[in-house]
Amino acid sequence: MNDVCLFEQFGSYPSPIYMIVLDNVSFPSTSYYTSNICFELEEMAERFDETLTPHRNEILPFLLRIEGKGKGILQHHQIALLIEDYRKKLADGAFYEILRAIQEAIVLPPWVALAIRPRPGVWQYIKVNVHTFVVEDLTVSKYLHFKEQLVDGSANGNFVLELDFEPFNASFPRPTLSNSIGNGAEFLNRHFSATLFHDDNENMHPLLEFLKLHCLPRQRMPNLNMMMLNDKIQNLNALRHALRKAEEYLDTLPSETLYAEFEHEFREIGLEPGWGDTAEHVLEMIRILSDLLEAPNAYNLEKFLGRVPMVFNVVILSPHGYFAQDNVLGYPDTGGQVVYILDQVRALENEMIQRIKQQGLDITPRILIITRLLPDAVGTTCSERVEKVHGTEYSDILRVPFRTENGIDVANEITKEMRCKPDLIIGNYSDGNIVASLLAHKLGVTQCTIAHALEKTKYPNSDLYWKELEDKYHFSCQFTADLIAMNHTDFIITSTFQEIAGSKDSVGQYESHAAFTLPGLYRVVHGINVFDPKFNIVSPGADMSTFFPYTDEKRRLKHFHPEIEYLLYGKVENEEYICVLNDRNKPVLFTMARLDRVKNLTGLVEWYGKNPKLRELVNLVVVAGDRRKESKDLEEKAEMKKMFELIEKYKLNGQFRWISSQMNRIRNGELYRYICDTKGAFVQPALYEAFGLTVVEAMTCGLPTFATCNGGPAEIIVHGKSGFNIDPYQGDKAAEIIISFFEKCKKDPSHWNEISDGGLKRIQEKYTWKIYSERLLTLTGVYSFWKHVSKLDRHKSRRYLEMFYALEYRKLVESVPLTGEE
Repeated sequence: MNDVCLFEQFGSYPSPIYMIVLDNVSFPSTSYYTSNICFELEEMAERFDETLTPHRNEILPFLLRIEGKGKGILQHHQIALLIEDYRKKLADGAFYEILRAIQEAIVLPPWVALAIRPRPGVWQYIKVNVHTFVVEDLTVSKYLHFKEQLVDGSANGNFVLELDFEPFNASFPRPTLSNSIGNGAEFLNRHFSATLFHDDNENMHPLLEFLKLHCLPRQRMPNLNMMMLNDKIQNLNALRHALRKAEEYLDTLPSETLYAEFEHEFREIGLEPGWGDTAEHVLEMIRILSDLLEAPNAYNLEKFLGRVPMVFNVVILSPHGYFAQDNVLGYPDTGGQVVYILDQVRALENEMIQRIKQQGLDITPRILIITRLLPDAVGTTCSERVEKVHGTEYSDILRVPFRTENGIDVANEITKEMRCKPDLIIGNYSDGNIVASLLAHKLGVTQCTIAHALEKTKYPNSDLYWKELEDKYHFSCQFTADLIAMNHTDFIITSTFQEIAGSKDSVGQYESHAAFTLPGLYRVVHGINVFDPKFNIVSPGADMSTFFPYTDEKRRLKHFHPEIEYLLYGKVENEEYICVLNDRNKPVLFTMARLDRVKNLTGLVEWYGKNPKLRELVNLVVVAGDRRKESKDLEEKAEMKKMFELIEKYKLNGQFRWISSQMNRIRNGELYRYICDTKGAFVQPALYEAFGLTVVEAMTCGLPTFATCNGGPAEIIVHGKSGFNIDPYQGDKAAEIIISFFEKCKKDPSHWNEISDGGLKRIQEKYTWKIYSERLLTLTGVYSFWKHVSKLDRHKSRRYLEMFYALEYRKLVESVPLTGEE
């Protein structure tokens, strides 16, 4: 068997999670080192104790109420409700702020342990005896040990494996302000411009070495011997001299002069193609580098690295679900991520073509989406080995068999297709990211991680009670894969700040991996630091060819209107349509998503069902699930059953319409716009949403949007201006916000237009694929450079990861049943 072979699964078909197995590799022994996370806070126990005495009479009942809940865990939203009862008594003082910062309470009477988070990324832990008022500071390890006592048999003194990545990163620069989180490249450029590039010429050598490294010809560039520099440039003085000569020469040429017309003159002074396609563009590049050598600054450094030709071949990994371009949306594990990646690839290819042209190079880019080859394609193209991506010239889907005797080495397949190593590997989701980590490790390629959604925050306490959920979800494999990937990667892209570090009141997806425990397996005292400069916020957009404003009458797809009218107002009930709408004059409150617990569509239906005023104002239309075939997803089955129960309980027929998932994206775009015509609105009620692509799609079409306050939509929407944030845990309040909007619209129709226009403006400013693709390629340049000059590849931590992968993760994967064995 080859070193890298076979996708492996740690979920049940058809919704698995995969990895690539490393065989015949000798992993070295790695020294074990652990330390506690250091915080910039003063001792929290001391602060807590100091403020406790003057508020003893108010706090005692509060702590006793927590203790009275009995052995268990209280989450932040539960604690917040208890705290509100004491807000007036505490007069919003310092002690009230400490209480508000409590994210979690562990109750083991008479002790209550509190996880306190004064701001994103900063944590402290204390333990309070509610009978004696003794307060103790806890280390991360002790807090997790206390927490483990909630699980039977975990309070023993046996040795527990602790993971701590902090020692490997302790000397590496990182910001300290929470508002710097997610701006990693910007911080690195500032830091290294200030520290590496001094007056001493020796400090500029890494930049020269980096340029010379990228001058080497690649296998797929037969007509290009060298790029940027040739052998005549051996030192910085020679480079400076060549740049001066080039600038003097270019000043004599018309700006539109093509590079080919002065290529010979440049080669004589040591410069090769890659500086630009015209005299104007070449001169810009020459001057940026000259300025950088003269007086380094972060802006010029990033601008220069963004223009250096280095990304021609990209591999994007997305193994799970049914990855194809048509007729797959709505299948298990197949939703927004497929849309995201296909739109990403189109935008990325366009940007690569444009950059390569402006660099003056004659190179054909290549993008491969790697997914699994499915033996049972259920009417899709998932059984075809290669599929061209629609709307592209040089991008394909490459499907590879997995975890069978016919499994294929995906690294070999990639190099066979590209005829060279990729320049960038992008992982998606837990399975794609662990595969990307192993491929990047094997091939020595820059790695980008895109989590989309980390499952840990979707299922509260899924780490602590992982054993109870293991047969269904295999969380031990998934959390371990996530931990390995996020620590191995060169840089991480997130769609929002909340994905990294949450908000003032909620914990970010990545932040939840800073410290956690899987009792009986291992304990993580420092998993990831959200202040790490590898984090960058790069928000995607909607496909503007499909999703565009309802006011753009010339582009409207009105031939779909009869079909859409039947979807919404047809009187036939069957497997595709449940219930009918009696009053067509009411606005449509619309939602569309996968039918699972986290998307919370049944929660929305319940809010609607029990609120007579909301039912009077609007019709509710839900597009989700596919009742035309038997679902293999247990969670979807449970949600379907619950939906039928709610329809019966609240007698919804006549005001509610449940439509099976619709796979025609083009028609779905017009569906959003059609609902705009009814002066309706879109609702995204998820318990948590990492980004919210449907939110962006709806807003791009001009549809006023209500979306969860947990996750990305809280950043996409400016409450009251470009839409509305709703709390999915407080359905009655969410319903009131929706009612308020429609009542205002009834009195003043311009209010609907105001919110619609506000949403469109917000999208145009921040959420487009053009902005995304430009930033992604620039980040690749920045991190490739810093990986070279500062050993950012974190060699020591990766050896630590190899040990963890070999000794822990491999065993977990082997315990997962193969397809058909469950």
